[in-house]
Amino acid sequence: MTRNNTLRRSLIVAAALGALTSQAAAVPANMHIVGKANPPIGHYEFCKTYSSECQPSASGDTGPMTLTENAWKTLLQVNYDVNSAIQPLTDQEIYGVEELWTYPRSVGDCEDFVLLKRKMLIDAGFSASDLLITVVLQPNGEGHAVLTVRTDHGDFILDNMRNKVLLWSDTEYTYLKRQSSTHAGRWVKLQDGRATAVSSVGTN
Repeated sequence: MTRNNTLRRSLIVAAALGALTSQAAAVPANMHIVGKANPPIGHYEFCKTYSSECQPSASGDTGPMTLTENAWKTLLQVNYDVNSAIQPLTDQEIYGVEELWTYPRSVGDCEDFVLLKRKMLIDAGFSASDLLITVVLQPNGEGHAVLTVRTDHGDFILDNMRNKVLLWSDTEYTYLKRQSSTHAGRWVKLQDGRATAVSSVGTN
């Protein structure tokens, strides 16, 4: 890559981060936690197998990560790589069961995409307390799982349904619950401040 191309790419990424800062100031940048929630049964069973990945945060919750240019590039790359490598299929189609959370190899349900992205980002140096499995409702009423990445620019969503990484408030989903930032085996209830109707949605 030439020096001019490298400079151009850096300026594009810097401009994108600047735009995200302005955008985050105009909308709720971070999700609002309103209490404890029961973990999804799939994650509960996952923790029985991978207990080391469902422990309290070793360093506690030190607050959202600083979103640097390199971190942003890594988020985009991991989201794209996993979305490209894994074919989406339901657990029923793959395993013949309604719900089974596991690391995918070539096929997987939405939560399997999330698990793999979370693992890859942790391996890349991201803190587990900033990488939170999140349960949402799609506009059609169906459940879905995405990965929330907590940053000082807001909460961003890695989704197997799109390669673009968006602020949570720019997605079409209703946010129900997610992993606790202090304990990977526990979950918290979310209140979606964009709509008053969300507070009446059950999350257990």
